[in-house]
Amino acid sequence: RYIVFKEKGIWYAVGLEFNIVEYAEDPQIALFRLFEAMKGYVESFRMVKGARPYTLNQKPDKEYEDLWNKLRAGRPVKSPYQIDSFGEKNLRSLAAA
Repeated sequence: RYIVFKEKGIWYAVGLEFNIVEYAEDPQIALFRLFEAMKGYVESFRMVKGARPYTLNQKPDKEYEDLWNKLRAGRPVKSPYQIDSFGEKNLRSLAAA
C-alpha cells in the first residue's frame, strides 16, 4: 500500500508495509522513487539466503495507517495533508519491473 501526500511544500510517497518514505518537489517523482526503493528492497530480499517473509510485511507507522484508513473509508483528511494518490502495488509487479 502507498500514499502520496504533500506536507509543508514537499511531496512524500510512503510505502506502508515497507516503512519506506521518499520525497520530491513533484508527486509523480516521489512515487517513482518510492516504487524504485520498494523494487530494490524486494530484490535485496530475494538475494538473502534464508530471509524471512515477515521482513517484507512490516507494521506500518500508526500515522500512515490512520491516514490510509481514512482514505479507504472516504473520510475527509484534515490539514496539513494534501493527498495526491493512494493505492496498492503488487509485489510481483515490482519484481518484474
